[in-house]
Amino acid sequence: MSTTTMFPQAMVRLSSVALLAFQKFLMIAGCIFLLGVAVLFAGHEDVNERLRAVLAPAETVAMEEVAAAEAAVDEGTQAASGLSRRMQGALDYVSRRYRVSNEALEPIFQAAQAVGTELKLDPLLIIAVIGVESGFNPFSESVVGAQGLMQVVPRFHQDKLGDSPVSILDPVTNVQVGARVLKESIRRQGGIEEGLQQFAGAAGDASRRYALRVLAERQRIEAAVQRFRAS
Repeated sequence: MSTTTMFPQAMVRLSSVALLAFQKFLMIAGCIFLLGVAVLFAGHEDVNERLRAVLAPAETVAMEEVAAAEAAVDEGTQAASGLSRRMQGALDYVSRRYRVSNEALEPIFQAAQAVGTELKLDPLLIIAVIGVESGFNPFSESVVGAQGLMQVVPRFHQDKLGDSPVSILDPVTNVQVGARVLKESIRRQGGIEEGLQQFAGAAGDASRRYALRVLAERQRIEAAVQRFRAS
C-alpha cells in the first residue's frame, strides 16, 4: 500500500489549500518589500520607474499562477459537466446574479475553463469580464461594433478568428477569441489592470475605472466560490 493512500482525501486537499495560502503570503511579502524599496528611493524617478516595470509583470504572473494552482486543487472534483469545483461555485453565483440558467451557462464556463488553462489566465477573470461587458447576453452589441459575451470587435481580430465560418456571436467562439485578446493586452501592457484598460479601449483613463469594475466582480465571484466550497 502506498503512503498516499493512507491519507484521507480531505487531508490532501487541506495540504493543498495550505500551500496556496503560503504562496499568497510570499506574493504579498514580495510586493511589500518592493514597495519599501520604492519609498526608500522616493526621490529617484529612474529607480521608481524600474521598480514599477518589475512589479507589474511580477504581480500578474503571481496572481495567474496562484489561480492556476487553485484550479489544480479542484482537478479531482469535476462535475459531469467537466467543470472544476471552483468553476461550479462560480456558475452557481453567476446563475443567480444574472438570472441565467445553468444549462445556458455551462458551455460558457467550459470554454472559459479550457482557454484559461491553455493561456494560463484565471478563468474567473474571463468570467468577470463577461459579466461587466455583456451581463452574459451572447447577442449584445455596442454602437462601435463590439459583439457577444466579451464584446469582441471582429474587424480588429480577424487573425484570431481565422477562416472559421462560426459567428463571433457564438458563445464559445466569443470566449475563445476574447480571452486571447485579453491575454495579449495583459502581456503587452505588463499588468492586469493595464491590460484590462487596454482591452476596454480605455488605456488613457488614469482612474482605471473599467479595470476596477472587473476586479471587483472577480472578487465577488471568488467570495461566492469560497462559500460554495464550504457548503
